[in-house]
Parts: sequence; structure tokens; C-alpha cells
Amino acid sequence: QVQLVESGGGLVQAGGSLRLSCAASGRTFSRYAMGWFRQAPGKEREFVAAIAWSDGRTYYADSVKGRFTISRDNAKNTMYLQMNSLKPEDTGVYYCAATYVIVPVSSTSGYDYWGQGTQVTVSS
Repeated sequence: QVQLVESGGGLVQAGGSLRLSCAASGRTFSRYAMGWFRQAPGKEREFVAAIAWSDGRTYYADSVKGRFTISRDNAKNTMYLQMNSLKPEDTGVYYCAATYVIVPVSSTSGYDYWGQGTQVTVSS
């Protein structure tokens, strides 16, 4: 079992920055691929970014490439999402997720464990 807890959400103006954290506990964090997803009101949960456990390779949705950076610190059992140049369309609840595979996927069905989410609101 893996328990995930997100933090760092909040209200920010367009163009601003936030850093989300996802603290993991339970099984060996370093062996899990990790991902960030978000869900806006009335919309499906969508992929944002993911990071492999084996080589730290990163993957991003086109909508956040060049603005968001995913990273992980296995010694601290923590994953991060640095979000810069935020836009109102980035508003939503952000979830971290974990999966025991080498290469992470962008589908929600590919993840076994989820956090409770943290709200990000970007005002125009």
C-alpha cells in the first residue's frame, strides 16, 4: 500500500507560480512511477505530468510543457510539481498518483494509488 498526501495548492494570479508537493508513505517510494493529474469542475480528470522511477524520465501534457516541471526526491519520499506562468485554465483539483510500473502512462486507469487532491485556483 502507498499513501499519498498533496499540499501546496492555493489561489494565485495569472502569471504566478505555485509548487505542489506529494508526500508518500508505505511501500518503497523509489520503485513507483508517479504522476500528477488535475480535474476542473464538470470535466474529466486529465493527465498533467509523470516521472519514471528507474531513470527519472519525465512526461508532460502539451498544455503544460515549458511551464510545469515534475521532479522527485526519493530520499524524502516526495514528488513535486513546479508550476510557472499559471493560466486561469490551470484551475482545478490536482491529484498525485502512483503506479508500480517502469514507464508511467497518461491514463488514470494506469495508476493504483491516489491522494486526496489539493485545490489550485488561478485568477485572471
